[in-house]
Amino acid sequence: MASAQNEVKTDVLKLHMATAHDWETDKNKKKNIFDDGTMSFFWRAHTLTVLVLFTCCLLYIALFEDPVNDSEYNSKRGVVAMVLAFLLFGVTQTPDGPFRRPHPAFWRLVLCVSIVYELFLVYLLFQSASDARQLLTHFDDQLGKEMPEKAYGGNCFIYDPENADPFHNLWDKLDGFVPTHFFGWWAKTLILRDWWLCTVISIMFELMEYTLEHQLPNFSECWWDHWIMDALVCNGLGIYIGLKTLNYLSMKPYHWRGMWNIPTYSGKIKRVALQFTPYSWTDFDWKPLSSLKRFFAMLGVIAIFLLAELNTFYLKFVLWVPPEHYLNFIRLALFLSMGAVALRETFQYLDDPACKKFGHQSWLIAAIIITEALVSLKFDWKTLSKPLPTHVTLLWMCGFVGLVLLTVWKFYIYRDVKSDVPLSKHSLEGSRNGSENGYSGLSKKQKDNESRLRQRIQSS
Repeated sequence: MASAQNEVKTDVLKLHMATAHDWETDKNKKKNIFDDGTMSFFWRAHTLTVLVLFTCCLLYIALFEDPVNDSEYNSKRGVVAMVLAFLLFGVTQTPDGPFRRPHPAFWRLVLCVSIVYELFLVYLLFQSASDARQLLTHFDDQLGKEMPEKAYGGNCFIYDPENADPFHNLWDKLDGFVPTHFFGWWAKTLILRDWWLCTVISIMFELMEYTLEHQLPNFSECWWDHWIMDALVCNGLGIYIGLKTLNYLSMKPYHWRGMWNIPTYSGKIKRVALQFTPYSWTDFDWKPLSSLKRFFAMLGVIAIFLLAELNTFYLKFVLWVPPEHYLNFIRLALFLSMGAVALRETFQYLDDPACKKFGHQSWLIAAIIITEALVSLKFDWKTLSKPLPTHVTLLWMCGFVGLVLLTVWKFYIYRDVKSDVPLSKHSLEGSRNGSENGYSGLSKKQKDNESRLRQRIQSS
């Protein structure tokens, strides 16, 4: 009986290790990639060359540059030089990430910039709110001034006959953030690579805006602005175009040819442009209901994604940064770059049995999002601690209870998927006897579930 139990446990282990993506084949493909050497100079790290150039710059500053007796100027310049020195070291010495295009050095730079940003947030966390706002004036002297929050609610008539322009409410909502919503969700779809995950996050964020509109006026929108303009048009269209892009990237061949082996100039130009496309493509199949651990992991991914979205609005509010300021767009570009690598690492961590370590970029982006939230809480605790309205609290409690009931039913009662729960003793005895005797004492639904699980084990 013990040997039969061990055999079935081994089969269950194999079933639990079944992955959506064949990582072993992917690794073999990487080992068999042919490089004809055409781009060999381009791909080298040039560590010694960079060190010599860096030393020359420092020698010029130390020996030949005229000193400036301005403490503020020297401090700013020294901090910038310190950051650049760290980035230079990181780009040449940190390990490569999962992406190779347009160049591994670019993704090493993204990793190092995210480290600098996290250090800046930690420093900001130790300041007072007024000092933090004044610190941002070093980036732009127009910052550090309190600004009114724009509310998009109020008069929600799409057609207002009492106004000279009956559609003035509609035109007022069509600001510069409409294309930002669209292109943002197109990029997020390329990062998440999954329709259901994008849709869940899109709808959940609209619900979060409803929930928190008593804290930030910016969250107050008309119903048609929430569900038609945002969720359906901007987000939905961005997700749809993103899915079409995913299909193209998934199906296209990835055959790389040395540029100097291409005879025509148009072919060489096309090859240069293709350098900014993916080297290869991995489809994400998150399978949130495939196991209990995966289900909780996906809840964590959704929660951290929503928190990053909320931080965008709360940081602007507590630090007095206008929505159209360039710092917001720099942060958005950084998050899209970090998120692309982080979600690729997270998917492999969840899906590859051989991956036992959380990725560098995944760890950093999680730390950044948490630190941003703490900065917002510290600098305006009075606003962010406003209690939720009673009806909102009751609705969220009902949603939480429903989620718990779904989890219990899916993974412990119905058990039509991997529940990370061992097979029953009856099933083990049935495996030993090789007959249906092991099913005695079970209900019809339990027999069906055990039979389906046995078939999945055999097919795997």
